[in-house]
Amino acid sequence: MGTSAASTVVLGETPLTIADVVAVARADAPVEIGASAASRIAASQRIIVDLANDDRPHYGVSTGFGALAKVQIAPPKRQQLQRSLIRSHAAGTGPEVEREVVRALMLLRLNTLASGRTGVRPVVAETYAAILNAGITPVVHEYGSLGCSGDLSPLAHCALTLMGEGTVRVSPDPHAVPVPAADALAAAGIAPVVLAEKEGLALINGTDGMLGMLCLALHDLAGLLRVADIAAAASVEALTGTDAVFAADLQALRPHPGQAASAANMRSVLAGSQLIQRPREGEFTRVQDAYSLRCAPQVHGAVRDTAGHAASVAAIELRSAIDNPVVLPDGRVESNGNFHGAPVAYVLDFLAIAVADLASISERRTDRFLDVARNHGLPPFLAADAGLDSGLMIAQYTAAGIVSDLKRLAVPASVDSIPSSAMQEDHVSMGWHAGRKLRRALDGLAHVLGIELLASTRALDFRDQAPAAATAALHRLFRTRIPAPDTDTFLSPTIAAAHEFVVSGAVVGEVERAVGAPLA
Repeated sequence: MGTSAASTVVLGETPLTIADVVAVARADAPVEIGASAASRIAASQRIIVDLANDDRPHYGVSTGFGALAKVQIAPPKRQQLQRSLIRSHAAGTGPEVEREVVRALMLLRLNTLASGRTGVRPVVAETYAAILNAGITPVVHEYGSLGCSGDLSPLAHCALTLMGEGTVRVSPDPHAVPVPAADALAAAGIAPVVLAEKEGLALINGTDGMLGMLCLALHDLAGLLRVADIAAAASVEALTGTDAVFAADLQALRPHPGQAASAANMRSVLAGSQLIQRPREGEFTRVQDAYSLRCAPQVHGAVRDTAGHAASVAAIELRSAIDNPVVLPDGRVESNGNFHGAPVAYVLDFLAIAVADLASISERRTDRFLDVARNHGLPPFLAADAGLDSGLMIAQYTAAGIVSDLKRLAVPASVDSIPSSAMQEDHVSMGWHAGRKLRRALDGLAHVLGIELLASTRALDFRDQAPAAATAALHRLFRTRIPAPDTDTFLSPTIAAAHEFVVSGAVVGEVERAVGAPLA
């Protein structure tokens, strides 16, 4: 889901928010290092200078890294030590990572630099900010991170750009050809940085890639959860179900906040519908709908509450300073394990489980529309001429195939650990992998919800009673690009249009205008 242009994001003064990450990653919001942050950066760098002149070994300052931490490096070779660290760790391979993910991880690394706990010179942070503001995006590859000392390889590719090495993109156009980093920096008037003691390590030791993907995923999931509530309500209506089960007093008997929010959304969407079965004296009405309809607030609400937990983890990470070693205000430089990605990896995996289930219940509602034994008077497969036409039969196959894929993606990455660095890094988080599969899962969910909305809006074509104002608006929106077919047509573009309505925010926007208030 997109975002509009945003104002400048100031680093180091107040904690970053998920909205800040989205603004920089997607809307190219400019970044700026706050005055107090600049002072902290300079103060911590003076401590590193003192340690660099010390005869005793200090990790990351005058020693090797990882399993080579016991190797003392002579002063004349320390610049080469930093260059070698970045070059050797920029070992990614495979497909390119999306521009928004790279920008998010760069912002988050810069946020840690602005904490004044890393010991870098001000010029390092300033140059990193200048690269972001110039729209220069390092080429980062999908394979390479274990989430051990954070996202070492992806961050190393970004640090390589700071040194004027490697390749970058200077345009948001994914079809543009990457260019040498040195050429891009020169064109932007940015001088490459020659790294000093500790600086190479400070640029790559963090959970920034997995955290960036978590922030983007939470932003997108918030929108998709509203779509899911709309889609469920529209399906209840088009299947002539009952909204009595969504009553606030019934929901309050099990007071999960997400459940209450989803039920409230569904009540708003269904307000005024003549298709809904409501008890009338002397008339028989269905008293119980299928679980996929009746239990929608419980399932959707559980996903909402899972997202809330993940957002609380993200908020803590966004105000964290993650590096190893860290420079403390009292002058100590201490090794630590804060770079381990477990807290982020776990919630990324938890979200993938929740997303798979959210898509699963949506697909079950879609399936009900197509079966004459369960769709309450609709034609088979919602076809204009059943038998001659197949209607939405294969659209449901598509949704089912996606859901099956999402179940595989729900297998946690964080339960797998593979040792590295000669057993020094003997337990890793796999958080980067958890983030990559969650992004794919969210894309699948958006398609599944689009197909459900395709079914409910098509079903309204066959109903005589007046729908709710919200679902009528939704039906009009879909008909702007998806005419009611009088015979089967090429279905793939139709599914693509429904998906676009979901991810563009058009579905939520139309419904909110119709109900006259924002959804929860």
